Amino acid sequence: MIYELRQYTMRPGRRDTLIELFEREFVETQEAAGMRIAGSFRNPDAPDTFPWLRAFPDMPARKAALEAFYGGPVWRSHRDAANATLIDSDDVLLLRALVEPPAWERPPAGAAELPPSLYVATICHVEEGFTAFFAAEVAPVLAEAGTPVVAAFETEHAENTYPRLPVRTGENVFVWFTRFDTPGDEREVDLPMLKSRLTAAPQRIRLRPTARSAMR
Repeated sequence: MIYELRQYTMRPGRRDTLIELFEREFVETQEAAGMRIAGSFRNPDAPDTFPWLRAFPDMPARKAALEAFYGGPVWRSHRDAANATLIDSDDVLLLRALVEPPAWERPPAGAAELPPSLYVATICHVEEGFTAFFAAEVAPVLAEAGTPVVAAFETEHAENTYPRLPVRTGENVFVWFTRFDTPGDEREVDLPMLKSRLTAAPQRIRLRPTARSAMR
């Protein structure tokens, strides 16, 4: 599966406006076009951002799904309202799934109760060969520490065949997610073996699922 990890920068105070619109108008309609909305989140450390994940069976399916949705009536009807909340929507990592993220049954439109869980996404800039190293040396340490990997991705280097929506290029990243039942359960595992394998400092993003996120 192909994934996009999208991190939007919002106009101050407009994040919840977009999330309400997104969960009311853009979840089922994107999925009807051939994609899956895997997760949507609030970052408690960056209140003017909106991180979310969507998935496609493969790159040709991605192109077809994006053309169908962004050329369709729902996006045309609501794009001005959505775009009015945004400063930037181009921080997008194009990824290939190594471990598919968990999925629960999505609550219906109008649901407001927030899941109590916390996800942490770690984004590492890496050289070739990191995936095998991670599986052999890092994942077992995380599992032993009680923070197993619940989703993992590596850069998809295929050409972006829908250039209307830019993605970050010239990067090679590895991304993994861990999950905690509540924020109070969060813990960070020391991973000294990573230091010599990274080309930049890792980015750690804390993610609280929105009311209708399939990752709960």
